Amino acid sequence: MPPALNDERSDDRVRVVEVDIPSDVRYIERVVELVRRECESMAFAKRQTAFNVPVALTEALSNAILRGNHDDPAKQVHVRARIDTSGLIVEVGDEGTGFDLDSALSDPTTPDNLAREDGRGLFLMRKLMDRVERVDAPSGSVVRMTLHRE
Repeated sequence: MPPALNDERSDDRVRVVEVDIPSDVRYIERVVELVRRECESMAFAKRQTAFNVPVALTEALSNAILRGNHDDPAKQVHVRARIDTSGLIVEVGDEGTGFDLDSALSDPTTPDNLAREDGRGLFLMRKLMDRVERVDAPSGSVVRMTLHRE
């Protein structure tokens, strides 16, 4: 079943994409492509559409599915992306119990963390986006990422 897409276009200067998907990593690529394509249509820099957006959004979706929703296909992940002439604001929400963004962030380049298989997602998101924050939600967790258009 493909993700439901609510693509509101108020005008040529603003694009809004909203997608609800089950907690299944097979949907990640489709969602990333939807958002990447809208950034491209709004003339974001090639590096941003080819690297920053896909990598950061893939990490956020993976975290929501695998960590927030514990890979439970009965749970949903909600994505809302607002793309305009100044940048991208994308929110990824899960049905998990929440987390402290600062305490969850570790530097995978330190000797103690080099061999670990986890802990790179938030690090990458913060390196590739201009701002990453956790937003309070009625249920679950929402990670909001902001990227200013170059």
